[in-house]
Amino acid sequence: MSINLFDLTGKTALITGGVHGLGMAMAKGLGHAGAKIVVNDHSSQEAVDHAIAEYKSEGIEAFGYLFDVTDEAAVIAAISKIEAEVGPIDILINNAGIIKRTPIIEMEVADFEAVVKVDLTGPFIVSKNVAKGMITRGGGKIINMCSMMSELGRDSVSAYAAAKGGLKMLTKNMATEWAKFNIQTNGIGPGYFATSQTAPIRVNGHPFNEFIMGRTPAGRWGDPDDLQGAAIFLSSKASDFVNGHIVYVDGGILATIGKPSNED
Repeated sequence: MSINLFDLTGKTALITGGVHGLGMAMAKGLGHAGAKIVVNDHSSQEAVDHAIAEYKSEGIEAFGYLFDVTDEAAVIAAISKIEAEVGPIDILINNAGIIKRTPIIEMEVADFEAVVKVDLTGPFIVSKNVAKGMITRGGGKIINMCSMMSELGRDSVSAYAAAKGGLKMLTKNMATEWAKFNIQTNGIGPGYFATSQTAPIRVNGHPFNEFIMGRTPAGRWGDPDDLQGAAIFLSSKASDFVNGHIVYVDGGILATIGKPSNED
């Protein structure tokens, strides 16, 4: 019985931006738990095709679609196509996102708005339109990818922090409105993870690497696969009475103020 709580066999999961990185890691976790995987990208069909080939090489049933999460007409058309070709969307992970690292005083309004549009408005658009089908069918799971920046500030990421802080509260409001329809809406907030993007700074002697290693109680960067457990839990029957929470998969960063400089 306890194992069956986490079984996703027969479920269809849409993971936006699931063609690489943390999105792909979570999608693989759901796929190995039995779900059919649908991923999207907005940049190129080549990226979608490459991702689908990787999923299939691991025995995961996967499908890819090219659309922009900030374009509501395109999102509506894609959802209709996915549900006709693959099946009703039971699980949605709003993972697509961007970041622009610019100090507030130097940041152009257009750049600020671009980040908020993808990272906050995008999840609103996709969730709103996927939820309509979930309500009709009597339930579903929505997971919004929040961030450490949903809780903490950091130099040069004002737009990202504003969007991710907003996404935390949007998650809570989605839960408030949709829990009565048996839709569980929650979030995942990753800490600092070992990805291709962080590879250049994950080297001994790099100041940021030393900071993360010292600041994280677990004493290491996260492995992308570390997100799979939280994603499976929040996608499965095991979380049927969990609503409006953000699960921070961060090795304990948010639990501590950190070590004084005179401590080992």
